[in-house]
Amino acid sequence: MAEVKKQISTNWYKKFDQIDGSHPLKSVIPEGYIDYPARIRKGGKVSYFNFSLAKEMGLIPKSHADELTMELKEKILSTFSIQIINEYDQMNNKKFPKDEIKAGTYMATRYLQLQHDDKKGRTSGDGRSIWNGQIKHNHKTWDISSCGTGATRLSPATSKYNKFFETGDPTISYGCGYAEFDEGLATAILSHIFNANQQSTEQTLAIIEFKNNISINVRVHENLLRPSHIFLYLKQDRLEELKSLLDYYIERQREKEDWSDCPSSQKKYDYLGDKIASTFGALSADLEDEYIFCWLDWDGDNILMDGGIIDYGSIRQFGLFHSEYRYDDVERYSTNILEQKNKAKYIVQTFAQAIDFIKTGEKKNINEFANSESVNLFDEKFEQKKNENILRRIGLSQRKRKQVLKRKPELIEEFRKVFSYFERAKSESGVVEISDGVTWDAIFSMRTLLREYPQIYLNTETFLDDTEFIDLIKSSYATQNDLEINSYRKSKIYEFQKLYLEIIKETARTFQQTQEDILLDVCQRSQVINKAERITGDAVTYIVDLLIQQKKSLSVEKLYHLIEDLGGHQNLDPDKKIQFHQKVPKGILRKIIDVVRENREGL
Repeated sequence: MAEVKKQISTNWYKKFDQIDGSHPLKSVIPEGYIDYPARIRKGGKVSYFNFSLAKEMGLIPKSHADELTMELKEKILSTFSIQIINEYDQMNNKKFPKDEIKAGTYMATRYLQLQHDDKKGRTSGDGRSIWNGQIKHNHKTWDISSCGTGATRLSPATSKYNKFFETGDPTISYGCGYAEFDEGLATAILSHIFNANQQSTEQTLAIIEFKNNISINVRVHENLLRPSHIFLYLKQDRLEELKSLLDYYIERQREKEDWSDCPSSQKKYDYLGDKIASTFGALSADLEDEYIFCWLDWDGDNILMDGGIIDYGSIRQFGLFHSEYRYDDVERYSTNILEQKNKAKYIVQTFAQAIDFIKTGEKKNINEFANSESVNLFDEKFEQKKNENILRRIGLSQRKRKQVLKRKPELIEEFRKVFSYFERAKSESGVVEISDGVTWDAIFSMRTLLREYPQIYLNTETFLDDTEFIDLIKSSYATQNDLEINSYRKSKIYEFQKLYLEIIKETARTFQQTQEDILLDVCQRSQVINKAERITGDAVTYIVDLLIQQKKSLSVEKLYHLIEDLGGHQNLDPDKKIQFHQKVPKGILRKIIDVVRENREGL
């Protein structure tokens, strides 16, 4: 009986065996990666495992309990606890036991990166990551990669110093090949929340922890290609490789329902261009309206082809519209949240150039595509999504948003303008330095306004006076001088309330409901959409510190359930029913939610 049970449990995890370094991309672009042998890295322990994601990928059965069995732990470690045998190891003729050498080889892919002096991608790419492989399950294909598996020749350090580094070299930080446990945990938390709220993102499958805050962070997505993978061949004028990679991407995307109408002829490239333009137009609007800082730039490095968020080391979600925050990356400052739109538009423009290159065989100047159909479509989708988003933020359902937008687009755009006046208001203190960059504090909380105003109007049926309005929306960053009510601000306070009520009245007329019924519905929905306890980048940092302090009492299962419950607590969809492991938050989860509340207006 014991033998039968062991056989069953072994078969449960056999899909892990497919993750062996092989990947179809290797045959598509033979020169698009560096292939590394690898060895088992000992001394690690599984600190986090995403059971629900593993079930979705088919790595464990749906019936599997959220439990790290001994067999599962061994399978995770034997599959993912690896370190590449890099150039330094090979040049120094390092020897490793044969039984520790993995059978397959693992690729570090080449792509453009702004921080490299070479702007054509000849030295840049995965500097401390490898692709573990690809698996298929239930008509979905998953790419799997690991960060912290060793120093590759594509790291900024190798490029800068023109030498190969030993993995873990303490003399070099961004180039030693290691990843950090706290970084991996922060990524697991925020990416889970984004994914739960339908934001495309890589997800954390597992974290393998070593001593001294070192870890291997395993990440997955349905397609891990970035625009920067494509742009590398465009910048190098390599038409054949550019076409091969785009063809590969298109074929992969055909597996998805929303690509089912993609043509098989040459028109597929125009279809791709429209998809990229629409995706990045909508994404840019969402990043602004959700206050997500993503550091988009011309190289297309910090984003996936489908607009999925990656590289959470610099990702932040703000509590207010801190539109002047810039991340300090030692040698340069990042873009700010408002500049992300034009960076995304330039990515779309670059794809228009690449597609034209494929269709004509001639690479034209990038400036010729500044007013291309793709760029115009980007602008159209951006404006459309901004209009949809403001109605969603008010609390209108999708059905109501669609009709109101159709009937009164000018009203929505007028409201957006006055909304933006308050949202973008900044402190008179100006730009200030903070621990990881610079910022200029926002002073008004628009989420508070959208959450509380409909309830106040229901009770009073009158506009707030100027002082009441400002008292309602003022943030903890606002000084007394910031809150001064001059004649222009008075006019904006009145205009906001007038236009808000016009939208409510128009919705009531369109759906033949009373104004009171619409406001009641908006009250309930906006409580979820604009919840007071909304996670921020600052909150994630403190949560990670708290979890590390409590690490000895946190099993893999408990950490998984904590992150799942936090994701449910951060649900922004009022139509979604959430099941919690803890129906009433207590213990560490209660402390985590307190941290979220305390940092709700931060960066």
